[in-house]
Order: sequence, then C-alpha cells, then structure tokens
Amino acid sequence: MMKNYYLLAVACLSFTFAQAQNNLKQSIENGKEIYNDFCITCHMAKGEGVKDTYPPLAKSDYLMNNRKAGIRAIKFGISGEIIVNGKTYNNTMATIGLSDDEIADVMNYITNTWGNKNDKIFTKTEVENTQNVN
Repeated sequence: MMKNYYLLAVACLSFTFAQAQNNLKQSIENGKEIYNDFCITCHMAKGEGVKDTYPPLAKSDYLMNNRKAGIRAIKFGISGEIIVNGKTYNNTMATIGLSDDEIADVMNYITNTWGNKNDKIFTKTEVENTQNVN
C-alpha cells in the first residue's frame, strides 16, 4: 500500500515538472516576441547591447544575479549607474508599459537565451509582487 502512495507521488511530481517545463517553453516563446517588439532596438538581436550605451543581456552577471532588479528595470524603468560584467553603464531605460505577464515572459526569454540559464521560472505573481524601490 505504501508503495502505491510512493508511485502516485512520483507520478504527480513528474507531471508537475513536465507541465512547468511546457509553461516555461511557452513563456520563452512569448518573451521572444515581446523582446523583438520592444527591446531589440537597444539591446540588439543577440542581447549584446550597444557599447558604452546599453548594457548587454547576453551572459549578463547583473541580470542573472539581480532577479528583482531585472523585473524592476522593465516594470518601472531604470536610470543611473549599474555595473554589468565589470563595466559601468549610466543611462536611462523608460518603462515600456508591459503587463505583468509580458514582463515575466520577457524575463524568462532573456534569462534563458544567449548563454544565460535560469532554472527558476518568472511568474506573473512574482512580477506583481515586485515593488519599485525608488
């Protein structure tokens, strides 16, 4: 009897994991479209940014180590100095008016593309709960 409960628990966890992977895959696809519509002009097609002006998103230590700051930058905009991969950038990014779902999708895309790897999915709820610190 205990063995049956164990097998049921494993099956449920496997289903949940597969569902989460499908959700992440769809979110990344949605995020790519959003990126191409709103972000590509400054951060470029391969996330390399523009030298001395717009920071790279590809292999970005700032993006990968500052989860909430990444959300806030898209949700509320950002200005002032930030350090990305050891280089200082001092520019302004205006808010672009994305919904919380769209922000989660674009964060899932940029944190899983161009050499970035993120195992923790960004969700609408996480974005909703991220407050501006300014």
